[in-house]
Amino acid sequence: MINLRKILYPTDFSELAEHSLLYVRSFAEAHKAEVHVMHVVDEAYQYWMAMGPNSLPAGPPPEELMATSKAQLEKLVKEGLVGLPGPVHTVVAMGRPYLEIVRYAKDKDIDMIILGTHGRSGFAQALLGSVAEKVVRKAPCPVLTVRNPQHDFVVP
Repeated sequence: MINLRKILYPTDFSELAEHSLLYVRSFAEAHKAEVHVMHVVDEAYQYWMAMGPNSLPAGPPPEELMATSKAQLEKLVKEGLVGLPGPVHTVVAMGRPYLEIVRYAKDKDIDMIILGTHGRSGFAQALLGSVAEKVVRKAPCPVLTVRNPQHDFVVP
């Protein structure tokens, strides 16, 4: 029998990530599991103006991005994960998204990761890479990727 005690829900706050929240909620309710909601601020987030010793970051400082992300996570939990049988934890990390997700899953002994994916293939996939694909390949636990919002999960 499968016993999911801990579910990790990495989010980039996109529409696809929001859709995968339906799956997170369903699995958490069915297994009375705790949910870990995670956002990773990509360490390559800042764009640099000019080049050389006088270059300046064009984006906001990392502390500001981390604080904004934490506020967005808290709002997401209040709006989408209220009333679950188990506890809900939030975490904001900075780094390479797939590495931080896999590291967190290992450190917290996560039983399942549920995340959205764009479902790109071919040239777009090769060019852009995929956080979801890398998580699937490196994760220490099963990973459910949610791609198509037209196919809703229905509990019998």
